[in-house]
Amino acid sequence: MQRWQAFLLPLALAGAPLAAQSDASSSIEQGRSARWQLAEHRKLSAMVAALKPQRPGVVDAFVISAGLDSDPVFGREAAEASRVLARRYDADGRTMLLAAGDGAASAAVPNGSPAHLSVALAAIAERMDLKEDVLVLFATAHGSPETGLAYRDGVHGSGMIGPQRLANLLDELGIRRRLVIVSACYSGIFVPPIASDDSVIVTAASATTTSFGCVATNDWTYFGDALVNGGLRQPQPLEAAARQAFSTISGWERKDSLFPSDPQISIGAKAATWLRALEARMPKTASARTGKPAVAP
Repeated sequence: MQRWQAFLLPLALAGAPLAAQSDASSSIEQGRSARWQLAEHRKLSAMVAALKPQRPGVVDAFVISAGLDSDPVFGREAAEASRVLARRYDADGRTMLLAAGDGAASAAVPNGSPAHLSVALAAIAERMDLKEDVLVLFATAHGSPETGLAYRDGVHGSGMIGPQRLANLLDELGIRRRLVIVSACYSGIFVPPIASDDSVIVTAASATTTSFGCVATNDWTYFGDALVNGGLRQPQPLEAAARQAFSTISGWERKDSLFPSDPQISIGAKAATWLRALEARMPKTASARTGKPAVAP
């Protein structure tokens, strides 16, 4: 692929209506060898094959944690989020980690690309009892108010996942019971298309504001540190964990004189039922925080 072709996607999106951009999911790969492609296929296939089946009569959580940008902070955040969410929601053996670049520090982790995320969602939809079980999706990356989550893997991969596209994927796969956590600037644009009676969505920012802490050398973004590394490690309901995290983030932003990111949470009326069932099996003790804090004490 010629280097100039990498500019076709952003140029095309620049002239497209916002609704069309919101419904897009695209990626461009360049300079990838056939052996790299085969290795990625094998990694993803092995991860799918290792998924445990659901347990009849039990509200099982299936977790996907995806770092979509090769800045190492996103891989590190996704990797630890996969462990925190698997522990919190009794999802050991039912968790998939995807990460662009090497931030996740494991050669066995498939690339965090839009295509791999789609395959992971489809694989989990096949394993789930769609009327009983729950998808827990954590996604971390840079974000855009027009196009949603950005995918970037160094000089080799680029693209995006729009909020309406993600909502359409979940709907077409029949995944109605879903907890979606989006750690990105402008991530509030994911709330309207994904929110429903059976859905929970938590975002790092509103549709018009940035979030903070996405520095390549960090272990956490502000949102990831406050919510995943903080609130979700505690034996408390999700809403309480989110409110605690939002308060923590607000304090950090005031300390650094930053414009408020205004994180969002939406809990559907029917979601309370499956959320209670999941949280009834939460560990009774907190796990220890890890990594360098997003904001120095």
